[in-house]
Amino acid sequence: MFGRGLGDDADEEVHIDLSPMIDCIFILLIFFIVTTVFVDETGVKVNKPDAGGAASNLDSNSILIAVTAEDKVFFSGESVGLQGILSKIKPQLVENPEMPVIIQGDKEASHGTVQQVHAQAILAGAQKERISVSMK
Repeated sequence: MFGRGLGDDADEEVHIDLSPMIDCIFILLIFFIVTTVFVDETGVKVNKPDAGGAASNLDSNSILIAVTAEDKVFFSGESVGLQGILSKIKPQLVENPEMPVIIQGDKEASHGTVQQVHAQAILAGAQKERISVSMK
């Protein structure tokens, strides 16, 4: 017969082994940590006009460049100026040529500065560039 008999070690303690479940949880935790994408912010607040939902279409894996109202150019929280754009974003574009470059211009920023930032992005090798700004 299969199973236990009535007289076979009725006092034997039964326990549940939780180590396979804990291993599975740690594997899932590592998986979610490794696959998480972090968005790199520009570091300054840009006063953008309402674009009718265009901001929701921004890719989470993209290069963000901000142009302030004083025509200062920021990348990753630091002021890089027009000359620093090429050296900052070119290594990222060499690694991933399809990565979009998003230029966030303040509505008080001059059109010429935003266009110069756009030109620097194209020189760095940007194939997908977007400008989020209103013109004066």
